[in-house]
Amino acid sequence: MTIEMKRALVTGGSGDIGEAICLELSKTNLHVIVHANSNIAKANNVVDKIKAAGGSAESISFDITDQTASLTALENLLEKGPVQVLVNNAGIHQDAILAGMKPEQWNKVIDVNLNGFFNITQPLLLPMMKTRWGRIINISSIAGVMGNRGQANYAAAKAGIIGATKSLAMEVASRGITVNAVAPGIIAGSMTEEIFDKAKIKQLVPMNRTGTPEEVASLVGFLASDAAGYISSQVISINGAMA
Repeated sequence: MTIEMKRALVTGGSGDIGEAICLELSKTNLHVIVHANSNIAKANNVVDKIKAAGGSAESISFDITDQTASLTALENLLEKGPVQVLVNNAGIHQDAILAGMKPEQWNKVIDVNLNGFFNITQPLLLPMMKTRWGRIINISSIAGVMGNRGQANYAAAKAGIIGATKSLAMEVASRGITVNAVAPGIIAGSMTEEIFDKAKIKQLVPMNRTGTPEEVASLVGFLASDAAGYISSQVISINGAMA
């Protein structure tokens, strides 16, 4: 890692979309910090792929819902310098209609998807602001834009991310930091393959296919670049014309 190389942290970097984002960012002279909750082996595998392609990366593992553990991990990262690109990608869903939803289903989804955003973003802000350059990209969802039956908890969390994105963008705009949200639709991977069959996808998606993690990653890569320096406070959907 050279001293000129900016650092990027991708939460949930060991998942399908997270891995694609890490690989994409590593192509742009960023040192990529690949985060995993508990499966550090998966994160290490992503790091190995990045290094094999000539990029720079390291892995890190902690629970983003644990405020103390998150702060300790981030303080250790910040000892080496600021994190100037942050992708808040970590997320889970536990679906149920609201009438039958258990309190723990509501709380867990809100905790990971929304409280996790705060636990990661807040400690990184001041060091990023001091550099007068930064990119924060929050992965929301079409559910946060349109709602979705059986996902009131997930939709609430992802809509909350959108509100936080717009507010934070105003707070840091004068410091050269952009804050945007990406709202994927149905993207191929482990989170969707058990929910949507081909017939359902054709019914829901005008393009008649799922998106790919790489397509989401390309959008994130652009938003993280210098070329996107005047784009902030936006929610950009990537959903095959679903809305």
